[in-house]
Amino acid sequence: MKKRILVYILCGIVIFIIAASVLFDFGSKKNDVKTTKVTLAEVAHTIFYAPQYVAIEKGYFKEEGIDIELILTAGADKVSAAVLSGDADIGFSGSEATIYVYNGGEKDYLRTFAQLTQKDGSFLVSRKKYDNFKLDDLKGKSVIGGRAGGMPEMTFEYALKQNGIDPKNDLEIDTSVAFAAMSGAFIGGQGDFVTLFEPNALEVEQQGYGHVVASIGELGGVVPYTSYSARKSYINDNKELINSFSKAIQKGLDYVHNHSDKEVAEVILNQFPDTSLNDLEKVVKRYRSIDAWPDTTKFSEKSFNHLQDIMVDNGELKNKVDYDKLIYNEK
Repeated sequence: MKKRILVYILCGIVIFIIAASVLFDFGSKKNDVKTTKVTLAEVAHTIFYAPQYVAIEKGYFKEEGIDIELILTAGADKVSAAVLSGDADIGFSGSEATIYVYNGGEKDYLRTFAQLTQKDGSFLVSRKKYDNFKLDDLKGKSVIGGRAGGMPEMTFEYALKQNGIDPKNDLEIDTSVAFAAMSGAFIGGQGDFVTLFEPNALEVEQQGYGHVVASIGELGGVVPYTSYSARKSYINDNKELINSFSKAIQKGLDYVHNHSDKEVAEVILNQFPDTSLNDLEKVVKRYRSIDAWPDTTKFSEKSFNHLQDIMVDNGELKNKVDYDKLIYNEK
């Protein structure tokens, strides 16, 4: 009897060891996901792009087998140059960049495959405090705008025209100041107004140098404002990776839409070490209030045409490009 019990115990131990080894091996293989390194050039580092940073911090890219190397390449033109030269695999900037490249005659031109924002992310900051600001208050004033031909500046001018204000004659818009130097120039005394992204707008407010009086995003309407693009050949050769990248961004969008401002702020805090959690929460709330983030990474032909309408209106585009030519959609 004792021998039989001993045999049962030994058999149980053997079965346990075998099962444990199988489970351990399975777990190791599950965690040992093969990843592909992707260099992503972003046009700016701003809370406006919160869903992207959520995707990074929550490990959504790694879940999709992608190891992201994020590099800051200020200016949509410089992002395009980095992607075309091969210094970056994927570019993240204003959607107008792909149109400029295509119309420039580049054979291996850029195609857009996912959007992250659907409104302009800049805010109009005034040196003077207004209790009831109206766009007419800009008449006769000077504004530090963005780069000529860039989405922030074009959307701003489009919004002015839609409200009966002539950007050329009713006010002065300075497009000579580099994007990274706009808040510094304003703090230094230049301009009556400035258009700033977050957290710069909030910082200027808190330092007592200005007041946010309007959202350019609310004024400009729905447009595929910032999006991801890559060379046509890269997309053709890496369709599975491109689709996986889009899935990671979609997870980031879903998280932002389904979690509170504070929860989003807590996730992206590591990306903005010089900004307090409380300030991050305020900015996330500000962007959410203007419906800055779309529900899906896929933007419509209607919004793409609206983007081109803005470019035509600003004299930066003569002939529109077909939606199917520059937009890649997963088949």
